[in-house]
Amino acid sequence: MKTLIVSLALVVAQSGPVFAAAPAGAESMEKISKKLSRGLKDGSRLAVLEFPYTDGKASEGPAVVQERLTTALAANKKISLIERALLAKVMGELKLQASGSIDEDTAKKLGKLLGADAIVTGTLNDLKEGRAEINARVVDAGTARILTAASAVVEKTWKDGGSAAATPVDFGKKPLVQLAILLDTSGSMDGLINQARSQLWKIVNELVGAEKSGSSPVIEVALYEYGNSGLPAGNGYLRRVLPFTRDMDKVAQELFALTTNGGDEYAGMAIKSAVTDLGWSKKDDVYKAVFIAGNEPFTQGPVDFREAAGLAKAKGIFVNTIFCGPRQQGIATRWQEGALLAGGDFSNIDQSVTRTYVEAPQDARIAQLGASLGNTAVVRGVRGSARRAERESLESKMAASGGKSALAERAAFKAMAPAAQSAAADADWDVVSALESGSLKRSEIKKEELPEDLRKLDDKELDRTLDAKLEERRKIKEEITLLQAERRRYIEEQEKQAAGGPETLDKAMLQTVRSQASQKGYKFSGQ
Repeated sequence: MKTLIVSLALVVAQSGPVFAAAPAGAESMEKISKKLSRGLKDGSRLAVLEFPYTDGKASEGPAVVQERLTTALAANKKISLIERALLAKVMGELKLQASGSIDEDTAKKLGKLLGADAIVTGTLNDLKEGRAEINARVVDAGTARILTAASAVVEKTWKDGGSAAATPVDFGKKPLVQLAILLDTSGSMDGLINQARSQLWKIVNELVGAEKSGSSPVIEVALYEYGNSGLPAGNGYLRRVLPFTRDMDKVAQELFALTTNGGDEYAGMAIKSAVTDLGWSKKDDVYKAVFIAGNEPFTQGPVDFREAAGLAKAKGIFVNTIFCGPRQQGIATRWQEGALLAGGDFSNIDQSVTRTYVEAPQDARIAQLGASLGNTAVVRGVRGSARRAERESLESKMAASGGKSALAERAAFKAMAPAAQSAAADADWDVVSALESGSLKRSEIKKEELPEDLRKLDDKELDRTLDAKLEERRKIKEEITLLQAERRRYIEEQEKQAAGGPETLDKAMLQTVRSQASQKGYKFSGQ
């Protein structure tokens, strides 16, 4: 693809409507856009950069002029414009700042990442009496050769000085994270599902190990599958497997229950469904994110992915896309654009990788302690026995899938998660979890729901038994937490030494989670 760069230099002054009548001989913004368009072929994709002041001063002007020139260029139906959010994201990834001029190497990089045929950039300088002179040029990205140029004078309405980025407002005492995971379960995605099964706990442990306002966050996860021909065509081959839940064991169980089958993969529909149907928090400081993984073009289906990304961004939800295949293929099939439009991250993974974990010396002991932690539970009635059986079945599947490493990650989560997390997951079937979280009082315990050996105890004996269980659990959690810190340091060192290995789901998600949650005020170890 031949990539072009359109470069603008603007000289700006004070007051008046931005694109008011210019002095005699100067062209209007509309005329500039028409003249610049002459250097573009029909069907060209165009990106408009901000226009910074040449002296580097802070101002609203760069963004204002960018927006208004974009509007003027949009009148030309023979070219298409790249979304501003996508452009800003790519500039950030390349660690670039608009300067009004672009060298050949930078032009090539921008053109390649954006899939653009032309890029617009510029500079601002104040003139007297509120006037602004605009000098524009179109530059070929491959050769840096100027193809066409134009100029105009405008007036200025924006303020100088800029404004600091708004600090997220903390509206609640309990930090909250909401993640919606959307997995392609078409016939070729068995590897993706297996990676999700083995890495769920590592991902949630990254978050539960973070801190905000002195507390670890409560984590809610929702799960969708899409692209499976075994699902109803009328629903777009899409199914909400789980709404938001704090029960990570339930999420893990459902991941093991997923099966793959060939089908049409409607990413836009999947995102829109997750954004509109789930119970997203309205609080500004909540970290809310969609992670969607798949391997077909992002443009498939009846819902335009750009519409879905816009809905997500309006609710403060990051949309992160994970392409299962070569990075350039993911870019070409619009996965990157889908992420950047909603302020999210794009990554690619090798879903054929089967071993996605590092074995650590602490794994065996933590896994053993995890089993002991489970033994401190006191089941409540028939449902308690059924839930314990489900947990034991899950542990067997995890051991087969990820060995002691996976069991250690699960045990670490159980030990470090805040009380509100464990209460939501286990309080309905385990008396000890209910007491630990404060969701059940001693006076509310129904003896007929207890195991037979505890029913015959008097109140004092029962209290002593439960107190012993609680103390045993506390000590186990304390040891697990200490061992997990050692384990994590070991794994981080091993991963550093193995840098450059295959990209997997956990790598794609962990980097994104740390970056985006930090924007919401979370602090991670090492920060």
